[in-house]
Amino acid sequence: MNKKLKIILITIAGFFLVASFVIYMNFFTTNTKFTKNELYVEITTGSTYKDVQKIISPFIENFSGFNLMASLRSYDKNVKPGRFLFKKGMGNFALIASLRRNIPVKIAFNNQERLENVAQRIGSEIEPDSLQLITSFRDSIFLKQNGFTKENVLALFIPNSYEFYWNTTADKFRDKMLEEYKKFWNIDRLAKAKQLGMTPDEVIILASIVHKETVKSDERPRVAGAYLNRLKQGMPLQGDPTVIYALKLRDNDFNQVIKRVLYVDLTIKSAYNTYIKIGLPPGPIAQPDISAIDAVLNPEKHDYIYFCASVERFGYHEFASTYQQHQVNAKKYADWLNGTGTKR
Repeated sequence: MNKKLKIILITIAGFFLVASFVIYMNFFTTNTKFTKNELYVEITTGSTYKDVQKIISPFIENFSGFNLMASLRSYDKNVKPGRFLFKKGMGNFALIASLRRNIPVKIAFNNQERLENVAQRIGSEIEPDSLQLITSFRDSIFLKQNGFTKENVLALFIPNSYEFYWNTTADKFRDKMLEEYKKFWNIDRLAKAKQLGMTPDEVIILASIVHKETVKSDERPRVAGAYLNRLKQGMPLQGDPTVIYALKLRDNDFNQVIKRVLYVDLTIKSAYNTYIKIGLPPGPIAQPDISAIDAVLNPEKHDYIYFCASVERFGYHEFASTYQQHQVNAKKYADWLNGTGTKR
């Protein structure tokens, strides 16, 4: 091999060595500047590459290599919205790859008393805000097509854990909830509701009262049985939780804590006050747990009509078939409340 050829080969080798070093430094060496092991970045719908640069700038050490990688992999022309995972120590190749893997959000919700609370809870987890969500949930065409009203649409949201992409639209979220609602109301549950002479939404309304009445899942079928006995006899439900809901609705304050229902409260004029209104209220007073829904669909068979909180088994209730026995139980509870100094 002559001297000139050797020089050419050495030059080429040197070039490739330098090129390899440049590629390695720009593509694979660490280019993050956050201390956590991992974090999520959210790229909003409609974002441009410049928008992405602003969003991720707190987490990227140097943009020269990042921009080169984005151009080589055409990311700068194909930005995707969503929620993306960055890990400490990632290089530009891995960062761009991560910005193409939309990570789902796990959402769980239960015990919300109003549709507004549901929208706030969900709006804190996905891109649409609570106003966009509430507008979608109360869309008049959607409600009419699916047999809901503004008062009972809370029944649509079956408490559970779900997965959504962060950039899911409000309408797509709502439609997914409708799909889950229909899955929940399977043939077996629909048949049981029909036996009770109730629609699925009516079952959920009653279940919301049962849910608020007792936190003890093993007692819920008994409470549900008592309420169903009242409905069969044409009696008012006389559910204290509905009065509490009516008071909160009147005051527009669902953060207040009401531990004791007073006699004067029983006269509040509200469609939710089941002391003065026969039958069910117009909508759920909360999102009932599935255990409460199934308690209504599988109630305990008994002749109890009355119940009040127990002072001997806290969290449970004392049941009675006659008003006289109920008065004895109610006096025990009232005396106990008075002894604790509970005014409200």
